[in-house]
Amino acid sequence: MRKKRRTRQHIIADLSLNHVERYALRAGFTVQPIAQDYGIDLVLTTYDDDGQVETGHVMLQVKATDHLRVLADGDTVALRLQRADLELWLTDPSPVIVVIYHAQGDMAYWVYLQAYFEERSTFDLSRAGQTVTVYVPLSDRVDESAFRRFARFRDEVLALQRRSIRHDA
Repeated sequence: MRKKRRTRQHIIADLSLNHVERYALRAGFTVQPIAQDYGIDLVLTTYDDDGQVETGHVMLQVKATDHLRVLADGDTVALRLQRADLELWLTDPSPVIVVIYHAQGDMAYWVYLQAYFEERSTFDLSRAGQTVTVYVPLSDRVDESAFRRFARFRDEVLALQRRSIRHDA
C-alpha cells in the first residue's frame, strides 16, 4: 500500500504563499488564505499608520514554478492563465493581483489583472481559448513596496466607486 506523497509542486506552492505573506507582513499588512481555492489564494487586508483596518481588499492568486518562462527579451515572463479564472477576476471589483513565484530563485513577480487587460482594449475574452497568456515584467517584483502599490490600486477602485455612487444619487 502506497502512502500519499508530498510532491515538489506541493512544496513550491507552500513556499510561494509563504513568500507572498512574508512581504505583506513586512509592509504592515495581513493576508488570509482562502481554504477553498476557486481562483483566489489570499485576501490582503491593509492598515493605516495608526494600525486601523482600511476599507476594501486586494485578491491574490499565486502560481509557483521551478521553471520560469522568460521571454527572449530577458525582461518578461509568460504566464498562462485559465479563461475560467479570467472570467471571474475581470468582473471582480477588487483588484486581483496574480503572482508568479520562481522557486529556484526565491523571487516572485506580479501583474494587476484588471489594469493589464484595460490596457489591451482590443482583447476580447469571448474569443479567447481555454488559456490566455499574460506577460509579467520582471521589474514588477513582489516586495514591501509592491504591497503598498496594491493598497493604492484598491484605493483607486474605491474612489471610483464612491464617485459613481455620488453621481448616481
